[in-house]
Parts: sequence; structure tokens; C-alpha cells
Amino acid sequence: MKKSVLTLFISLFVILPFTVQADVITKEVDYSDGETTMKGYITYDDSIKGERPGVIVVHEWWGHNDYAKKRARMLAELGYSAIALDMYGNGKTASHPKDAGMFAGEVKKNMAVAEKRFMAAYELLQKQDNVKKDKIAAIGYCFGGGIVLEMARRGVDLDGVVSFHGSLGTKDAAEKGKVKAKVLVLNGEADPFVKAETISSFKSEMSAAKVDYTFINYPDAVHAFTNPDADKFGAKFKIPLAYNADADKNSWNEMKGFLQKVLK
Repeated sequence: MKKSVLTLFISLFVILPFTVQADVITKEVDYSDGETTMKGYITYDDSIKGERPGVIVVHEWWGHNDYAKKRARMLAELGYSAIALDMYGNGKTASHPKDAGMFAGEVKKNMAVAEKRFMAAYELLQKQDNVKKDKIAAIGYCFGGGIVLEMARRGVDLDGVVSFHGSLGTKDAAEKGKVKAKVLVLNGEADPFVKAETISSFKSEMSAAKVDYTFINYPDAVHAFTNPDADKFGAKFKIPLAYNADADKNSWNEMKGFLQKVLK
């Protein structure tokens, strides 16, 4: 009898780690925007059967790096299929703000090209066997937050977009009836890169265009508040970046609730 109980205990000990943890699959993929090779990172939980909604992750101005990939894996753990896309081409990343600003500026000055690069990843995600083709959302960080807002303004067929400490300004304001996506903006109230007048202008733009949007400010949070490496970058380059654990946690929870609503 004692031997049977011990055998059962050992069996459970061996089996449980494989049953209670998500079986997250990750794969690096190449795709293209015309002649430019893009580097993507697709991830999903293989223990979930059938199709599930897809989420696109747009990186910070540093480029297609490990942080964006980490967020994609976190989305997979929530039950989504996710792709961390590449807006710069060839998986290019920056290690200095000067280069990051140059890379981001090149993309932002030609939004038609930016949209083509975004849509290349969008279509790749749609082609995955486990993705619901008509249930796609996008999230972005800093530069990426601005990009997902621009994609919403341009009428890309997204159920929702989430901007984490992203840029809000635009040359092409949202038009009434054009924006299909619901919008969630998660901003650091103390972010010196996002001025009060910019926020006011953004809210007026969204209201005038009748966009379904939510804007949340996190007290004491500055730029890049979701990235644990922000303190290191801020100190190294003497720029106002800082991680804020509370704002990171709370903004992620807001995103989770938002995606559950728009992708249900």
C-alpha cells in the first residue's frame, strides 16, 4: 500500500510540470516587404487547440530586440498567437539613442512604407494555422506605440490597438468613419516627451473622429516605464527613462482586459 502511494506521488511529480505550465512555442521567421527582408518572431501556446486571436507587437525605437520578443511570449502565455515584427528591416537594432532616433525617423517620415511593413507582418500572422483571421490586435512600445496608433488612423483592419508610452502626434489626423480599431493609450503622466498640449490635441482628434478610445495616465511614470532596462539606458545616456513596476503591472492588466473585450 505504501509503495503504491509513493509510486503515485512520484508519477504526479514527474507529470505535473508538463501539465501546469504553458507549452510556449517560439520561432524566428523571415518575411519580406518588397526587396527588404524582415525578421519576425512568432510565438504561441501549443497546448491550446484550435484557432485563437492574434496580436502584433511593435518594438521600441531600439528595434527588433529581446524586449519585444519577451512581450510576444507573454501574450502567448495569455492564449494569443503573437508576432514581434521588424519595422527597420533585417532585424536591425540600435545600441545608442542617436542611431535609434535615426532608424525611427526614417520609418516615420514615410508612413506608406511603414504601413506596408506592418501589413507584411499582419498577413504573415493571419496565415498561421492557429490564428483567427478576423481577430487581430496590435500593441506597441514607445516608437511602436506611435506606429500602432498610426495604423489605426490609416484604417488598418484591427480590432484594437494598445500604445504603451507611445508618441501621440501625427501629420495625418484620424478621420471620422475611417478608424476601425478601438484604442487604448497607456501613458506616463511624468513623461517629458509627451507634453500636456500633445495629450489634449490627441484627445480632441480622437473625439472629433468618433474613435472609441481610452486614455490612462500613470502618476510618477516617465518614458519607457514598462521596460526593466529603462533605468540602465537612462543612466547611461542621461535621458529621462525609468522603469516603474506599478505602472508596468497596471498597464499590462489594462491591456489584458482590453484585449479580452475586443478579441472575444
